[in-house]
Amino acid sequence: MLQPFVINILFFTFVFLLTRILDIVNLIVNYKIGLSAVFLMLIYSVPHFLEFVIPISIMMSVLLTFLRLSADNEIIALKAGGVSAYGLLPPVFLFCLMGCLLTGFMTIYGVPWSRLSFKTLTYDVVTSNADIGLKERTFNDRFEDVMIYVNKVDLRNKALINVFIEDQRNKNIVSTVIAPTGKLFSEPDKLAFHLRLYNGTINQVDLKGKAVHSINFDTYDINLDLKKAVCTAKSRQKDEKEMSLSELSRYLHSAAKKDIQYYSALIVFHKKFSLPFACFVLGLVAIPLGIESSSSKRSFGLGLGLVFFLVYYFMLSAGWVFGETGLYPPVIGMWAPNIVIGSIGLYLFIRTANERPITIYPVLNLFKGRGNKLK
Repeated sequence: MLQPFVINILFFTFVFLLTRILDIVNLIVNYKIGLSAVFLMLIYSVPHFLEFVIPISIMMSVLLTFLRLSADNEIIALKAGGVSAYGLLPPVFLFCLMGCLLTGFMTIYGVPWSRLSFKTLTYDVVTSNADIGLKERTFNDRFEDVMIYVNKVDLRNKALINVFIEDQRNKNIVSTVIAPTGKLFSEPDKLAFHLRLYNGTINQVDLKGKAVHSINFDTYDINLDLKKAVCTAKSRQKDEKEMSLSELSRYLHSAAKKDIQYYSALIVFHKKFSLPFACFVLGLVAIPLGIESSSSKRSFGLGLGLVFFLVYYFMLSAGWVFGETGLYPPVIGMWAPNIVIGSIGLYLFIRTANERPITIYPVLNLFKGRGNKLK
């Protein structure tokens, strides 16, 4: 089981990383981000993927192993030698225990570390490339007392199109600046940025003197400061996914009220244990699927294994959504997939161990028979 496990880990991790390819290409091509920063972003993303990749890799490795044993008639030889299906459980459960420990390490230590590291790296990248943080058609309030709205960001020319700025750094005067174009220049060492606008208008409202002034300009420079914004973001309280196990436990015990944040923290707490236990549940399901599959049904067995994992994942996602709203206890949402899939796996295994075929395969043969008649 070890060899297919390593292959599955590499394959599924690569598949998950493919979802980040477009973002990575965008960072390299448009923002000139260094390869070292991009590589670190990928490394920090891996623990989040592995908490799901390890359980599915455990399942597929067990399934592939028993599919191979079944195809080579070694299951029949073992039964003829007096080894029942129950005798095959100890090595499988030992293998699942290995996956459980690895997944537990990722959920308890890996994911919080990776999220904090990713956030720190993001701050470093943004402070040296401010235009990364300026999203189109979004009110950006990253700078102190300055709100910026940009209709379009021209990455090729490093230009901002249709800029709207509300400047409240002067307590007595509120300035509204509108310009068709602008450019952003940065000083990363000082955490300072200079926004130069062209052919625009400044509307100033003097709240104390109750006066309004309008000024047209050819060029207008605005100095922006990221120091306070970065310090505030770094010093803010960790969210539930960034907390360690002890921090989560302290937060849950000290929470004054049960709001959405409390339920989210409780979900994350139970998820740290339910996902590792999924290695045993999915591994148990894989045994009867592999034993009952002959060589002609190998692809069907693999497909059915993926279906069970998708059902598990959808149930886990539904449990997260409903548990976060407090519709039912988060402990049920996080552990119900293990209970349901584990019960199905135990039922299928007992039927297989007692030489009672799983009824889904005669249904498959019925469809195959009809297909042959049509041919």
